[in-house]
Amino acid sequence: MSATSPTYDLLVIGDANPDVVVGPLSGPFAYGQREQLVSNGVLTLGGSAAIMACGAARLGLKVAFAGRIGADDTGRWVRGALAARGVDVSALTVDPDLPSPLTAVLTRGADQGGDRAILTAPGTLATTGGDDVPPALLADCRHVHAASYFLMPKLAAALPDLFRTARGHGATTSLDTNDDPAGSWDPAGIAAVLPVTDFLLPNAQEARALYGTDSLEAAAAGLAARGPLVVVKDGADGALAHDGRTLLRTPAIPVAPLDTVGAGDSFDAGLVAGVLSGLSTADALALAAACGALSTRAHGGTGAQPTWDEALAAASGTTAPDPGHNHGENK
Repeated sequence: MSATSPTYDLLVIGDANPDVVVGPLSGPFAYGQREQLVSNGVLTLGGSAAIMACGAARLGLKVAFAGRIGADDTGRWVRGALAARGVDVSALTVDPDLPSPLTAVLTRGADQGGDRAILTAPGTLATTGGDDVPPALLADCRHVHAASYFLMPKLAAALPDLFRTARGHGATTSLDTNDDPAGSWDPAGIAAVLPVTDFLLPNAQEARALYGTDSLEAAAAGLAARGPLVVVKDGADGALAHDGRTLLRTPAIPVAPLDTVGAGDSFDAGLVAGVLSGLSTADALALAAACGALSTRAHGGTGAQPTWDEALAAASGTTAPDPGHNHGENK
């Protein structure tokens, strides 16, 4: 790392797109040109990487984003939405040929299990790759986070080298794979990236699938043995962290959720912000759980993301040093 301090606390690389979130749907989804009414609908910024970047900026970190959008109105909207939340978008590449991604999310109410269905048109995700990440940014940040590993195969293939380069400059790294639509979970690719990943951030279902076991604790321990600290989001059961030797748990923060879309990405933002501020693993885990829970207070992934002070207050009295920026005000 250079003698001067990095410009950015965090570089996020990955997906950015609008989310059209509608619901909750109380009964079965109907085809046959039937029109069904739901109580809420929102157009909001989506993409795991984009939501995480906004959450981190809200917590006070200086954040840059690298990814790819289309040369269309959708892409221009995404760029503006990220910038409005304090994220530097100067490295957001415009693809001249493919459209920007778009995701539709259909939610179900708590009486229906609180689940959601996600439909994504990939667009530029297919062409997002390592060349979209400027080397200068990898050398000028404290931490690099990547998301939606399975949606961007070109970026996934480049990720080990990108993470290795960032670590060579003194940065730490994290990965949230998210779901694999193909269901293959790319064992060879995951095996290549985990040794250069400092923090692996799956949810419980993803952790089990990545390791190939029904036991969450065994999955966390096994993945941690491959290199990273494994931090797992476990819904109503809170979250856990495993370093290959020790298992830590934190309870869920009680909230009455309106919408859980993006909660895991806000959790990721809290975990990274906590680590960069010097918190212990246990305290960073509690802060992350608070960020995930508080983000569910509004519809969409970014509308209720907490400030640093709000997250600390919700994390059961956790105290922490100043994260080095202006406590969650958008830049």
